[in-house]
Amino acid sequence: MIPAEIFLTFILMLSIFLGFELITKVPATLHTPLMSGANAISGITVVGAISLAGTGNQDLSNWLGAAAVALASINVVGGYLVTDRMLSMFKKKEG
Repeated sequence: MIPAEIFLTFILMLSIFLGFELITKVPATLHTPLMSGANAISGITVVGAISLAGTGNQDLSNWLGAAAVALASINVVGGYLVTDRMLSMFKKKEG
């Protein structure tokens, strides 16, 4: 059986390679809308950070979890703001 550290390192390296390959294939005109949507998906990080912050086991994990909740929330809100701004660029101007 493969040790967990080796397996997780393999998954990390594979995801880095796949992410790099996908991002380099995206045209510049689509990059900002796709990234703003990806930032909004960061809500999954908020759920994980809340579960980490709420364990109550150690002080360090509570502080790291609270910091992760704050940073991921900023990322989610920023993703929605960028998406809203991009969509407003395509609306017809009245006048």
